[in-house]
Amino acid sequence: MKNFIKSIKPMEWVIWSVSVAAITVCFFVFRNTRYHYLIGALIGVTSLVFVSKGNPAGQGLTVVFSVFYGVISYSCRYYGEMITYLAMTAPMAVVALVSWLRNPYKGDKNEVEVNSLSVKEWCLFAALSVAVTVAFYFILRALNTANLIVSTASVFTSFAASYLTARRNRFYAVGYAVNDVVLIVMWILQTVSDLTYLPMIVCFTAFLVLDVYGFVNWSRMLRRQKAALRESERNIDGDNDFD
Repeated sequence: MKNFIKSIKPMEWVIWSVSVAAITVCFFVFRNTRYHYLIGALIGVTSLVFVSKGNPAGQGLTVVFSVFYGVISYSCRYYGEMITYLAMTAPMAVVALVSWLRNPYKGDKNEVEVNSLSVKEWCLFAALSVAVTVAFYFILRALNTANLIVSTASVFTSFAASYLTARRNRFYAVGYAVNDVVLIVMWILQTVSDLTYLPMIVCFTAFLVLDVYGFVNWSRMLRRQKAALRESERNIDGDNDFD
């Protein structure tokens, strides 16, 4: 943890601090008494700081956030969100946690080794995403889910992001960023009738910023790790030539 704190850049502290402040101020300004909204949002923002740096602790916090968000979604009849986060995002976060712990970069448990997918796996990923989305559409329609189309779109982006997260691929952040946009729209629709839901809009706006940053940072991690691998291979080749 000490090494992780030292690794946090000033910009990352600024993003986290501003996000926490905005969510907290919005919560109290609009006199929201549902404190699990505030706690869940703060846990979610914190988890994304860890995830954006490839730290497995982020996946543990994602599991906790999923429980809070599932409860919030149920209260708004967003059954798609509830089912998605409790039955898909949380379990996939557990899978991702195991995967990240098993694949540390050079033994450093504070940073996961970034993975690239083959063309075959990208095709499998696309097929699974479509199949899951179609199945959930009919389930959500049967449950009379509010804002069905938006909820279905959220299922698609959530599954895509969760799968890529578990596979340690940097495009997980793109999936979550698109999901954030969908969720911002979803909670705007809810806020129209009740301003106490405004903190959720602020929450997912902060998520969007952190996921965009996550993609940028993971791209840097990938380049750095590949450069180190190439350098290591050159050193090995040089040693072999010398022998």
